Amino acid sequence: MGKLSYRLFIFFYRVFISFAALFNKKAKQFSQGRKNLFQELSNDFKSHSGDLAWFHCASLGEFEQGRPVIEAFKKDFPHFKILLTFFSPSGYVVRKDYPLADFVYYLPLDTPGNAKQFINITKPNLAIFVKYEYWYFHLRALRKNNIPILSVSSIFRNDQVYFKKYGGFYRHILKQVSHFFVQDHKSKELLNNLSFNNVSISGDTRFDRVVSIVNNKKDIPLVKQFKGNDKLMVVGSCWPEDFDVLLSFINEFPLKFIIAPHEIEERFMQRIEKEAIKKTIRFSQLTSSNTQENDILIIDNVGMLSSLYGYADYAYVGGAFGAGLHNILEAATFGLPIFFGNKNYTKFREAVDLVNLGGAVAIGDNNQLRFQFHQFMEEKTYNIGSQVNRDYVLDHTGATDKIINHCKEILS
Repeated sequence: MGKLSYRLFIFFYRVFISFAALFNKKAKQFSQGRKNLFQELSNDFKSHSGDLAWFHCASLGEFEQGRPVIEAFKKDFPHFKILLTFFSPSGYVVRKDYPLADFVYYLPLDTPGNAKQFINITKPNLAIFVKYEYWYFHLRALRKNNIPILSVSSIFRNDQVYFKKYGGFYRHILKQVSHFFVQDHKSKELLNNLSFNNVSISGDTRFDRVVSIVNNKKDIPLVKQFKGNDKLMVVGSCWPEDFDVLLSFINEFPLKFIIAPHEIEERFMQRIEKEAIKKTIRFSQLTSSNTQENDILIIDNVGMLSSLYGYADYAYVGGAFGAGLHNILEAATFGLPIFFGNKNYTKFREAVDLVNLGGAVAIGDNNQLRFQFHQFMEEKTYNIGSQVNRDYVLDHTGATDKIINHCKEILS
């Protein structure tokens, strides 16, 4: 019954996407990106021979989580080719030209025929799935071909279907995985309770990624000029709901602001320009002659945010008033006191930890933001929060090394 329901879900998902593609940009990218996928695969792999490691990420966030593993793997196994797949257009479109990947594609929809054909064409020696991607037929095809499957930076919760009475089929999906590298003790305990003993606590590879960002921070001279000698708050992954809370704070506090919208949408950027009373400019319009004339800089491109935190004194990270909090570790590793919404952040362990440790604050409205910001304006409070955040990131690094050491064992 579970397998039948799963196959019906995949079928109706494909129908829904085909319909949504008529009027939705992402659905159109999702559908068109898979249109001639197997023909492209056959052409590209026709001349391929040798070892191949397959890395799969759901989207851009999971790619950043898997990136340190890809980089370390390529360093230790330079003779391996890298196959990188994405489920979502938001990952594929941004990272389709990632230089360490030899092949980048969308993941075919999870049907028995698609999975069998995909594995037969690519013939990977190893498959690494990042965080929570468990596609039954692809995993089963890998297992039938005796290809090791690693799930890295995995995290599990009590409320997931695997741990429900009716979750038998989904537990069977997990049985296809050769080894789980989980983020925390709770995840290991949940899997152990299901008699999964192929589990190691490695931590979260995102910590390794953000430390490498600091060590390899890109210089952006125009942003440095924009900041000048003023205090600066970077608003990362800003949603309209975040801007609602931030607006009067932005207009009244003597700070400069860099606002990086979660989605680069013209309507939202125009709203910021209209409602902010301070002088505003987009990064695409920024020049060395106008940097000091403006107090708000809108980032109208993708890929700069992690480096922007290096110029900031404070960070506000968006998403928690809506779908879920964006990555706060990039800001934390630079030692910035962090603010975010209080609606949807508790499933992110680092957010809960940093709130408890005093390096981050969850706020519900503009008044709370003002009050908490005044606390961090005191030098002692600021320095404590800054050090807490830096130390937290450094104390949680090392997941990548554990995963790579396991790869060395199974590929030796």
